[in-house]
Amino acid sequence: MEQIANWALDTAVARGASYADARVVELRQRELSTKNGQVGTLLESESLGIGIRVIADGAWGFASTDRLARKTVEACAAEAVAIARASALAKKQDVVLAPEQAYVDTWQNPYIKDPFRIPVERQIELLLAADAEMRRVPGVTLAEGSMLFRRIEQFFASTLGSRIHQVKLQSGAGIVATSFADGEIQRRSYPNSFGGQHALAGYELVESFDLVGQAPRIAEEAVALHKAEPCPEGVRTILLDSSQLALQIHESIGHPIELDRVLGQEANFAGMSFLTLDQLNRLQYGSEIVNVVADARLVHGQGLGTFGYDDEGVPAQCTEIIRNGLFTGYLTSRETAAAIGAARSGGTMRAESWNRLPIIRMTNVSLLPGTWKLDELIADTDDGIWMETNHSWSIDDRRHHFQFSTEIAWEIRGGRKVRMLKNPSYSGLTTEFWNSCDAICAREHWTLWGTPNCGKGQPMQTMGTGHGAAPARFRNVRVGIAFSK
Repeated sequence: MEQIANWALDTAVARGASYADARVVELRQRELSTKNGQVGTLLESESLGIGIRVIADGAWGFASTDRLARKTVEACAAEAVAIARASALAKKQDVVLAPEQAYVDTWQNPYIKDPFRIPVERQIELLLAADAEMRRVPGVTLAEGSMLFRRIEQFFASTLGSRIHQVKLQSGAGIVATSFADGEIQRRSYPNSFGGQHALAGYELVESFDLVGQAPRIAEEAVALHKAEPCPEGVRTILLDSSQLALQIHESIGHPIELDRVLGQEANFAGMSFLTLDQLNRLQYGSEIVNVVADARLVHGQGLGTFGYDDEGVPAQCTEIIRNGLFTGYLTSRETAAAIGAARSGGTMRAESWNRLPIIRMTNVSLLPGTWKLDELIADTDDGIWMETNHSWSIDDRRHHFQFSTEIAWEIRGGRKVRMLKNPSYSGLTTEFWNSCDAICAREHWTLWGTPNCGKGQPMQTMGTGHGAAPARFRNVRVGIAFSK
């Protein structure tokens, strides 16, 4: 890998590039799914290639290839320089990068069991066993299960002198029970919706879920939802479980703090941001108990936003995003950091694969835990609604107005959960919502959730992000009924 990267850098410099970096990436992926006792997806793929970024005549150029002979790699680097020079004809100003040191290092996330060494048959057998348990429950119409594994090996080299080798192993799994009755669809997912839970870990993560043991419970809840009362409408106190709160963080904090959106450099997919530069260190984003960080370091947890170095060779860091409710930080690259006068990049540039340009992506954007025990928080709530597991969401292109619905809810009266509710939803304005937060549960209830399918860019890149959260309470939130579909 190192020799291939060096061919690219040598050619780029010889052709007149003032800066160049190269990423040689080998990606292996296994995707499995089952549906009503049958295998739905059985896919394994591999790819290997190089992506080359250069600055020439003050502009960016990028080219990639999966043909890794010396001649083709050198031709690819020459093409990147030619593209940069063509781009320079329309540039408004020269590219300026925040300074960074050179690093020579290796990094790999810890894991116990390599999922690619586990026979596919054994993994399918586990999904089918959970599938069978869900279908034992009368009223279940559809039982589904899935697993996803990725191994990403990357060598990064730059003209700064960096030489960085990283290996990341990702695992994830989930099950879903769906019930159709009287023209209505109800669904329950475990351990989370939209593919379950994912992390930088081995197959031991999947085994920890106990999919077979949890299958009857989620199937029974899916069926029971048909007889549940609809969620009442009005302004109420709500409590969100940690998985739903993780998605709330993703959509209403994570995306708007991406500085390329703020600067108008990335508006193709899901819009821009309301967090203009004049809001930094001035906007009261949330209540005083709301503290949010963007942390890519392993010490924060084995999230999908964890790594040793980003795709510009910048070390993983922890950036304060919200401190005691005050908005204090963006997700930055070397270029955007320089654009706002920051001394250094926050290290958030990542690319989906070797054939895509790195762009600013969320790392692990997490709400720090509070002090409450969950049972004490529920007991302290006289009249509220507990909402659990995302069903759907909608948010405007500047990430300000939102509506979320969850798969299930329970009404809380007198400090107790008294009845199940179906089709719950809540809506609001981002800053008003976070300012209404008056209680957050403690570290023992905190989970670093993985979102493996965050989309951004054009062509769209799918990236894994992490979001740590513990259940929290929000006052005076508008709730209502979501259509079940």
